[in-house]
Amino acid sequence: MSGATPDVLIVGGGPAGVMAGLLFARAGIAVQVLEKHADFFRDFRGDTVHPSTMEVLDQLGMLGRFLERPHDRVDGAVIRVAGRDYTAGDLSHLKTPAPFIAMMPQWEFLDFLRDEAAAYPGFALEMKAEVTGFIEEGGRIAGVRLADGRELRAGKLVLMTDGRASLVRKLDMMPVIQLGAPMDVLWFRLPKADNAGDKLRAAIDTGRMAVMIDRRSYWQVAFLIPKGAAAEIKARGVEWLREQMQALFPELDLAGGLESTGDLHLLAVALDRLETWHRPGLLAIGDAAHAMSPIGGIGINLAIQDAVAAANILAGPLVRGENPDPLLAKVQQRREFPTRVIQVGQRAAQNNIIGAVLSGTPITGAPLFLRMLDRFPLLRRIPGRIMGLGVRRERVRSPLAP
Repeated sequence: MSGATPDVLIVGGGPAGVMAGLLFARAGIAVQVLEKHADFFRDFRGDTVHPSTMEVLDQLGMLGRFLERPHDRVDGAVIRVAGRDYTAGDLSHLKTPAPFIAMMPQWEFLDFLRDEAAAYPGFALEMKAEVTGFIEEGGRIAGVRLADGRELRAGKLVLMTDGRASLVRKLDMMPVIQLGAPMDVLWFRLPKADNAGDKLRAAIDTGRMAVMIDRRSYWQVAFLIPKGAAAEIKARGVEWLREQMQALFPELDLAGGLESTGDLHLLAVALDRLETWHRPGLLAIGDAAHAMSPIGGIGINLAIQDAVAAANILAGPLVRGENPDPLLAKVQQRREFPTRVIQVGQRAAQNNIIGAVLSGTPITGAPLFLRMLDRFPLLRRIPGRIMGLGVRRERVRSPLAP
């Protein structure tokens, strides 16, 4: 495809971008994905691949190869509240090809999608290609400008999948509906014994809350802090943070871990969505259209569902040479409902649980719903289904080129 104008330019090589590129190329559409980084290897990114995403991979005939990649499997959730463990979810009974969450580093997932997409001649991926502006002609987005001075044109569509810091947000091209978040997250690593047990741990106590993800050789930790309090927390020093983690997880051996504030990485949590996801020649999906809270690890999977819906609605008409502009609103209509539903749930959890914890409200025991889930195993299937399969999950219906 060298030198040719692609039908679709995709800005951003995250899960939504690479999956969309794969699906459009699979349909016989020439597509170019532009990723500003040199590789996919960046730590402390979402890596919970849910059953809904693995259903998509199964529909594409890729699930077996995906599961050959390094991953761990989680089919339930255990939350420690005020020193006691509660079982809060069960995915093992889902009627789906992979009834578990695959804990896979995002770079592994993206490498996998890239390798699968490379089998289609219409797919191209360019790394170190930072997009800094748009080409607009006759009120329509016709292409992009890159940091190196180049201009690239799109034959039919520019698809924005460049995350919550999307260029369409930076340039105020579309109004953003802010839903707010009471917390930010500090990511860091802690040492882990080989026989450390659960693959995913969470703990809540008065004034503190953390989640730990098993990375085999270390724990990847998300420590929740009040919104905007990163500087204050860092000023307390890592010894204070180590004390908080030891209080939440007394069984941890912290020797050799978290030695300086340089080991801390801030995630500024946002919960918002664009009022309109499209304009002539341009469509935003994934985090570019809707920034999700890290609650439940839903972001990647919602982005994949967006990509599937976009291909389902647009690929056929693009193959036939039609103008996609009249169809862009249909993508938003299809995906806005599940986005809103999930954001309502995340906002409720943020305000009613996380906000209360971080405000210092005394935590003396688990709320009733968590006690009920722990006591009655059948009830655990409800949050398991919501987390695993989401709302209005998509099935691949985009065409496969001969």
